[in-house]
Amino acid sequence: MKLNVFDLKGKQTDRKVELSDKVFKIEPHDHSVWLDVRSVRANNRQGTHKSKTRSEARGGGRKPFRQKGTGRARQGTIRAPHHVGGGRVFGPSPRDYTLGINKKVKKLARKSALSYKAKDEKIVVVENFSFDEPKTRKMMDIIQALNLSDSSILLLTNGHESNINASTKNLHKISVRDSVAFSTYDVLRADKIIVQEGALSIINEVLAG
Repeated sequence: MKLNVFDLKGKQTDRKVELSDKVFKIEPHDHSVWLDVRSVRANNRQGTHKSKTRSEARGGGRKPFRQKGTGRARQGTIRAPHHVGGGRVFGPSPRDYTLGINKKVKKLARKSALSYKAKDEKIVVVENFSFDEPKTRKMMDIIQALNLSDSSILLLTNGHESNINASTKNLHKISVRDSVAFSTYDVLRADKIIVQEGALSIINEVLAG
């Protein structure tokens, strides 16, 4: 599969790039995709949720009223779960949500996600570019030139580009990832994928192996 390369003004150049069939034209494996997305989302959870049990709730140091003779049900503390302000039964407590996943499964999931995008013609290849300093306006000009202003975008760069990354901080619809550091979830949640020409070569090499 070959795609045209666009310049930063949105014009098609005379160059074409090859998308490896081993990466962008495989039969997608949906279960691997699900496993990887579940892993990514689980690993992003902080796991710091906490509610107080009856032993941690404030107060309730003494018996609220005597055991017998009141006509009421006996009570040992006002911090029991059935009292207002009492502790919670089986409430959340801090835990680690990290889920591991086999490297081969993760690789297959990324290739499957990219194959879906390639099949739907959602991948745009642009020439390599970098910024000398963070410029949100420059990034917006590139997106508008490619007619992608209304789309959520994943931009895959040729190596770590701190200035490009900083230029998208105020653009909530654009995510920037290194060519080897993107996840299946990054690919699936984006409407369009912009790939720098140099990044595409790295993706072909790393995922096709």
